[in-house]
Amino acid sequence: MTKILKAAIVQETPLPLAITDGIERAVGYTKDAIERGAKLIAFGECFLGGYPAWLQHVSAPALWEHPGTKELHALLLEQAIRGDDPRFQQLQWVVDIAGVCVSIGGYSRVRSSLFNTQFLFRPKMPVLVHRKLLPSHGERLLFGSGDGSTLDVHEAPWGRIGQLSSNEHWMPLARAAMHHTGESVHVAAWPTVEDIGLLASSHYAFEGRTFVLAAGTVQHKIDILQGYRMAGGTGPGREILERLPDGYVQKGRSAIIAPDGVMIAQTGEDPKCLVADLDLSEVEQALSTMDVDGQHARPDIFELRIDRRPRKGIVDTGDEASEAA
Repeated sequence: MTKILKAAIVQETPLPLAITDGIERAVGYTKDAIERGAKLIAFGECFLGGYPAWLQHVSAPALWEHPGTKELHALLLEQAIRGDDPRFQQLQWVVDIAGVCVSIGGYSRVRSSLFNTQFLFRPKMPVLVHRKLLPSHGERLLFGSGDGSTLDVHEAPWGRIGQLSSNEHWMPLARAAMHHTGESVHVAAWPTVEDIGLLASSHYAFEGRTFVLAAGTVQHKIDILQGYRMAGGTGPGREILERLPDGYVQKGRSAIIAPDGVMIAQTGEDPKCLVADLDLSEVEQALSTMDVDGQHARPDIFELRIDRRPRKGIVDTGDEASEAA
């Protein structure tokens, strides 16, 4: 039986650093995708706040106590998403009315730390949050590491949807944990879907027998400077951002990949809403030849344990005593 899901990747320009204004921009892009019939909409990594391109393209931010790095960090802490953030209400309202799901990357703040986070908006349900398990080398200057408590999927009427960010797709046990959930569609969020990222996304689709939305973002130096001004930046952070290369620092290259690993749609380096019809019956058909969570798992040899407890780092013994009572 054919089951068609129209999915979209929004490969557009974020509003870096100015997250509040960036949410409004994301709402507009989401409405455009909904008008094109999309029921599942994916944005790239750190769309809300913009991927920290200065960590990739400029060496100075890695210096200890660098004043520009400190200012940019403080701006992001102030702007970052916190808990049940009221700024999400406008996007949640659009999701509720249209009955769609939206996966979008951004910055979240837990106590005084920033996390590279993927937010999955669901109709009339709380936002499903995934914090990146292990930031890449440069990102560790900015982000903390997530724990197993946010490694989850959403069960939509048409199937299960999960999400991971960039280099998490090279973590074999993270992939195994996600494949165990039985995803129908997986959002692979990237800054730019480079050739190696496209390979990882295609491998994930083939291995997990799932559709993959490899979502990249287009980001220009001018956009970053504009966001810096809108976020209230007035100090040494601008010096770092001025050192970015002129033109695009992120180049999109988003793709939609079928469960057999074959790419069914791809875009280039320009802003675009990439839309494709996904025949979800292909997922079960693909499982006839490989099921890494079932007939090909060999549980008599291999075993994976997943710790889904939240790791706060500090445990108050008074709280433990109250819970025990």
